[in-house]
Amino acid sequence: MASGPSQFIALTPKLYEYLVAHGHNGDPIRAELAAETTKLGQISTMQIAAEQGTFMAILAAAIGARSAVEVGTFTGYSALCVARALPADGRLLCCDVNEQWTGIGRRYWERAGVASKITLKLGPAADTLKALPASHTFDFAFIDADKSSYPIYYDEILKRLRPGGLILIDNVLWKGAIVDEAIKDADTMALRALNDFIAKDTRVEAVMLGFSDGVTIVRKK
Repeated sequence: MASGPSQFIALTPKLYEYLVAHGHNGDPIRAELAAETTKLGQISTMQIAAEQGTFMAILAAAIGARSAVEVGTFTGYSALCVARALPADGRLLCCDVNEQWTGIGRRYWERAGVASKITLKLGPAADTLKALPASHTFDFAFIDADKSSYPIYYDEILKRLRPGGLILIDNVLWKGAIVDEAIKDADTMALRALNDFIAKDTRVEAVMLGFSDGVTIVRKK
């Protein structure tokens, strides 16, 4: 039986390149969007990794998702991946506050032929979600925005998620800060609180995965 460090492998740059090359992560439109986002400088680290986008698309397609929501769109890479996985009449609600960054995404959504599936709402995501009628349901969700509001996003989405639906939550390991008790800023504390809550939430099944900056997958029972 595996134990200790053998339960995981540290990714060297060479091993990571191999990992990405051996998945279906090389779409040219996605690559162009990633390259344009990189030109924004340090803020470009907010974009998800290529393999994470592919992973999300596969999950959305696997559960037959037709209605999805994303909290935190940035330049639209994750939205592009998920929208492509939805059927022709599928709908993706994107919540963000930045018109400039999401404007980049809009151009690539048009080029990829998925713009008609996407509704972008600019404004506080908590307000957007709370304004949705109780009858509005989602099959798939991705949370990747301001960390201090994660618990609110989780609660508002879960109550509208259909049984068997999935929520993916990004940055749950917070570059390792999540286990450093000396770090007590609002974002880290909110992430810890949500991680602890989900671990005991009997309404769902959940697994935390250690790729990128940590991703939790929640399935509503």
